[in-house]
Amino acid sequence: MKTPLLVIILLSMACICLADERSIISTHFSLRDTPKYGPGFTHFDYVNPDAPRGGSVTLSATGTFDSFNRYAQRGDAAQGSDQLYDTLMTPSDDEIDVLYPLIAEKIEYARDFTWIIFTLNPNAAFQDGKPITAHDVVFTFNTFMTQGVPQFKSYYKNVDTVTALDAHRVKFTLKQGRMDLLHSLAGLAVLPEHYWATRNFSEPTTEVPLGSSGFTIDSFKMGQYVVIKRLNNYWAKDLPVNKGRHNFDFIRYDYYKDEVVTLEAFKAGEFDFRSENVATQWATQYKGDNFDNQYIIKEEIPHEIPQAMQALIFNTRKAVFKDVRVREALAYAMDFEWMNQHLFYNQYTRTRSFFQNTEYEAKGLPSQEEITCLAPVKDSIPPRVYTREYQPPVTDGSGNIRPQMRTALAILKTAGWDIVNRKMTHLETGTPMVFELLLYSPTMERIAIPFQDNLKKLGIILNIRRVDTTQFVNRMRERDFDMITGGYAANPFPSTNLKIVWHSGYLDSTYNTAGVSDPAIDFLVEKIDQNQTNKTALLYYGRALDRVLQYNFFVIPQWHLSKFRVAYWNRFSRPAIRPKYAIGFLDTWWIDTKKQGALPHGNITR
Repeated sequence: MKTPLLVIILLSMACICLADERSIISTHFSLRDTPKYGPGFTHFDYVNPDAPRGGSVTLSATGTFDSFNRYAQRGDAAQGSDQLYDTLMTPSDDEIDVLYPLIAEKIEYARDFTWIIFTLNPNAAFQDGKPITAHDVVFTFNTFMTQGVPQFKSYYKNVDTVTALDAHRVKFTLKQGRMDLLHSLAGLAVLPEHYWATRNFSEPTTEVPLGSSGFTIDSFKMGQYVVIKRLNNYWAKDLPVNKGRHNFDFIRYDYYKDEVVTLEAFKAGEFDFRSENVATQWATQYKGDNFDNQYIIKEEIPHEIPQAMQALIFNTRKAVFKDVRVREALAYAMDFEWMNQHLFYNQYTRTRSFFQNTEYEAKGLPSQEEITCLAPVKDSIPPRVYTREYQPPVTDGSGNIRPQMRTALAILKTAGWDIVNRKMTHLETGTPMVFELLLYSPTMERIAIPFQDNLKKLGIILNIRRVDTTQFVNRMRERDFDMITGGYAANPFPSTNLKIVWHSGYLDSTYNTAGVSDPAIDFLVEKIDQNQTNKTALLYYGRALDRVLQYNFFVIPQWHLSKFRVAYWNRFSRPAIRPKYAIGFLDTWWIDTKKQGALPHGNITR
């Protein structure tokens, strides 16, 4: 059947062409929505295309580093090492899952999504001036498959072949057609074969790698600081996706071990910008002459960005937390209302959803469409999913949580636990309930202590153990913990990434932090994976998944703030429009020489 003339006209207006009846040619790639930026766009709306370039910015980092290979299977990569490689296509920050040309200037893909061809920009070059070719893309994919993290190989197992058709065209063929997988391949970082072919990509390195982006590592002192340099001869600096962006010549990251020292260093002018996530510090520590004189700007910027699930996460592989009733009961010991009043200056809102601040958040009772989605696994789903909206426990904020403690005790009794000699004890085994909360931040220790005290009233012993970031990461990777503070990334929509986080097939993944293996959850994330281009199906499967995750109590939800809390030395200007899904720093800001000149002597002007 021939394509109707109206369809051809509409596709042409959207910068999409039909190569033949079986494929589509385009200069953008969107999973769901019509791209905001059409043919011939010159820059993103949220940038100043005439922003002055130059100067430097200094930022802080916590912990240490021992490698510049952010893709290594071990080690701590330096801040900024993720900026060394460009991807085939790149997203905008005011859309979700819409990609535009970077290394690849256009794509052609099958209507049944079984293959995609990336045509590379003939001007694309590595940092040594050698051209980026299709052979480099083939090498990159194969290297990630053989030497990259295991999750990559598992995620892309549906890729059948990768072929360089010529110097500038590379074709990926899938075993089964999937648009979302083709879209994901467009985000592949491209490595130089002539550099990495003789090196072990899976290992950390202290040698500065050859990159494909407009940034390299200029100088460093291992574990103490690293300086990222913008390359003036970067081939893509004037592409529409880069116009008005990357305005600093140098970005320096200074490493600190202690958050208190870090804040004092910022106030003394040792670095330029700080995003604050501790309510007490924001309310009490951002004061002084530099603030009064507007040398340092303290600003709250509201937003509607989807929020991560920050939480206390159970390791459900541990015997004590295998029973969902135990996990539910312990949630009653988290007195958020008291902490919000006494520790957080009433700045936070309790998080309740894995899709917080999105239309996919499960509210009220399930709709008929959600019930239909859940029907095949109904017997594996907690019955309350159908009868009661999930809400975290609520207290009156007084600190007296006796009603919550009684509820927790009643739940624990149904799971075979009771208080014996003032200790919560499993009646069948005689084992007391003792577990460890693993932390790396002293600020989280302050928050954990009230939770510890409430558990003690139930006869439960919680040991708080704080380690450095390296130990924390290693123990998390090895699942050597009972409970940790952590989070699940914000979900603007139900994406294929949910498989890595929740599916039992990824049980050994460090992203499946809670160690979840559940047939109903497997089913739902598989359905989400299969329906990436069906917005209606995603809406109901996403809400259904949210409900099932909520009532399995894999986490004790903490809180979120729908605003940026930032402070910065008053030497910057920024575009009038902020990107919808980001703050814009340091992507679109620039040095304002007039403002910088007004700062007192002693502030580092760099």
